[in-house]
Amino acid sequence: MLRGLYTAWTGMVNEQKRLDVISNNMANADTVGYKEDKVASQAFEQVLGIKIRDGSQAYHNQAIGRLSLGVKIGEVYTSYDQGSLRETGERFDVALGGSGFFTVHVTDKAGETHTRYTRNGQFMLTKDGLLVDADGNPIQGLGGDITIDPSARSVSISPDGVITADGQVIDTLQIVDFEDYDYLKKYGDTMYEPVAGATTKEAVAEVIQGYTEQSNVQAVSEMVNLIAITRAYEANQKVIRSYDTMLDHAVNQVGRLQ
Repeated sequence: MLRGLYTAWTGMVNEQKRLDVISNNMANADTVGYKEDKVASQAFEQVLGIKIRDGSQAYHNQAIGRLSLGVKIGEVYTSYDQGSLRETGERFDVALGGSGFFTVHVTDKAGETHTRYTRNGQFMLTKDGLLVDADGNPIQGLGGDITIDPSARSVSISPDGVITADGQVIDTLQIVDFEDYDYLKKYGDTMYEPVAGATTKEAVAEVIQGYTEQSNVQAVSEMVNLIAITRAYEANQKVIRSYDTMLDHAVNQVGRLQ
């Protein structure tokens, strides 16, 4: 009987995690360059009782029965599908069409600099001419930090990332791609950092000036999933209430001393 309580509880924990992930996706439905997270579920490994060196079974180990312990989160993973492109007309807004990431140098609170990657192309120019992202992190070109004269009247970025100011070539955006995105660790909403085992490859993305890549979250689909999760959570709640009622009857009525 208590096994059913445990199974219903694991179902509720699983649905709560899925709800947290979907809520974060919906909160970032308008975040430029955001890639939605998804959740996979899996069953707990079966727990077996085993006969060891039983003479009646020719001393072969034999499993006794099978016990499933419910469901658990198998994996939280990121979908890197292309988001839609929105025209902004801003000269420092750029989007990537295809696979690849912009390279950014991020300095943490300890003063250490990390190389991270993003699809968020909402860039701006500081008063000193440094090209940065919305958080002030320097955007990287093939020559390092990209610096553009703030007084330049015309700034163009070609499809292959070459930056030209008033007809003079400044630098080329450093765009990087990876063999396997499973080796990327997510930081914040739109930043990624490679972990051990990550392998880079040549990016084939097209740079599109004056556009930004929107979030790839499908709000309608997420709302449908949200309703399904809520109903599954409520179903597990009903199972627990049913068990609670049965235990109440067993203790206070069936087991009552006359």
